[in-house]
Amino acid sequence: MKQSPDQIAPGIDRIAAAFAGAVSERRAALMPYLMGGFPTLPDSIRIGEACVQGGADVLELGVPYSDPLSDGPVIHEAATRALAAGASLAGVLEVARALAPSVPVVLMCYANMVLAGAGGAPIQAFVERLARTGASGLIVPDLPFEEAAEVLAACDAHGVALVPLVAPTTPPQRLAEIGARARGFLYTVSVVGTTGERAALAESFAEVVARAKAATAVPVALGFGISTPEQARQAADAGADGVIVGSRLVRAAAEAQDPAGAVGALVAELAAGLENDTRRPPAR
Repeated sequence: MKQSPDQIAPGIDRIAAAFAGAVSERRAALMPYLMGGFPTLPDSIRIGEACVQGGADVLELGVPYSDPLSDGPVIHEAATRALAAGASLAGVLEVARALAPSVPVVLMCYANMVLAGAGGAPIQAFVERLARTGASGLIVPDLPFEEAAEVLAACDAHGVALVPLVAPTTPPQRLAEIGARARGFLYTVSVVGTTGERAALAESFAEVVARAKAATAVPVALGFGISTPEQARQAADAGADGVIVGSRLVRAAAEAQDPAGAVGALVAELAAGLENDTRRPPAR
């Protein structure tokens, strides 16, 4: 039976439980990305449900934005189409509300949405609004670490995990500072650049993951460019605790007559690629 948002455990705890469940099954957590409102708001709910049925442990839910600096062409196009179809922050929060009873949902949005609300305390108001949906976490890719203290405090107060990003180019001292304050998981970017599918990645995974793990106590999730079951398994073999897949799934939603069915089938293939990882020690 699904829980209502006010019955859901604090987001940080739900994310921790999702990673612990994956560890108990000797695999990395599977973390699909979907664009809220794409192709439509009801479609994005169906896509999220299909991801859960396919084996998703955590969902990353994007909010469409006109200038998505960290997103590649596939996700940028999806955001443009979602906005043209009338998607809004309010609508995507309702998508989060619909999906949160089934799976931890981590909202990905840009800083303007967090900082530019009405009233005297826009950050508090935004985080309260997010927490009321039952969402578990928040990713703000253009919020610098040095300017995140108020957002982090508000998220901590509401049990929402503020998930930071680190890149292969993040200097060691800054990586350590970000890792020490990470909540939920550390979003570790596998390559320099924006999101998007890439043909060859595995040679860089081990070093990137090792750097991130040495800097934090929370799970490390690897994203950007991962699009196939083989790449997902390679990320897990490199030590990633979670594997994030975005552009490939968004492209499938764009190309299919049945977006939810197409995305769900791909998620099931990715999940199968992460099963029975014999290189991982059994849970203690």
